[in-house]
Amino acid sequence: MIDWSGIDSAAPTPEAVAAVSAALRSPDPVERDERAYPLLARWVPELDPAARLALGDELAERFADPEIQARTFAPLVLAKLVQAGAYRPQWLAAFARWYPAERDLRGWDDTLGWLHAVAHGADLLRSFGLHPGADPAALLELGAARLLAPTGHVWDAMEDDRLGFALALTLTREELTEEASVAWLEPVAATFADGEPGPMPPFASNTLRTLRVLYLLADRGVRPGWTDGGVRPLRHAAAVRERVAAVLAVAAPYAG
Repeated sequence: MIDWSGIDSAAPTPEAVAAVSAALRSPDPVERDERAYPLLARWVPELDPAARLALGDELAERFADPEIQARTFAPLVLAKLVQAGAYRPQWLAAFARWYPAERDLRGWDDTLGWLHAVAHGADLLRSFGLHPGADPAALLELGAARLLAPTGHVWDAMEDDRLGFALALTLTREELTEEASVAWLEPVAATFADGEPGPMPPFASNTLRTLRVLYLLADRGVRPGWTDGGVRPLRHAAAVRERVAAVLAVAAPYAG
């Protein structure tokens, strides 16, 4: 067990980072969410570049961890590392394998506390979305894959807001063409067009709500918060608004 009273004020030595990183896997929500995560997030700016890369390598491996809380808390700290400028293509590759494939989408568990795979993954998606080493078009496609993945779970803890925000931030990238800014929506439109009468599948409900958030941000601009605090317009905001509205209208004609 970690002596949290001592480590909270300690310098981020390799031994301390390793111990707190291990605690990020803990099934105890207090140890994991209230102690390990805030401490690692605070330490990230203090780590030297080699230590950041080593921590990122360790966390990227957790996307294949058998424990759900280990998989879903790795992206939170990875997001902080990418924001701080650390990046490896293999981190993105590991994330891309995990994010649309994760089936345990519970926001909250009475024993484990917050799990929040979709929301925590969206936080990492938005960090990759602003990093010059990551292809924004591929990240938009990854977001669409997460939306369309089969699930029996209707998101109930603002996952749609977090993923809509991540997609909107990615859509601010200057190098995006107008075509790439909307092409990722084609599989969503095709899936909606193939829908059959009857109860709305959970994935469709999740997708509709996420796209409504995206429409709002395309209209109003995005406030990244951790950067300059200003409002960023989407690179091709008008085209995104029009295409999102058209996609929404496939499933909800009143939206068109």
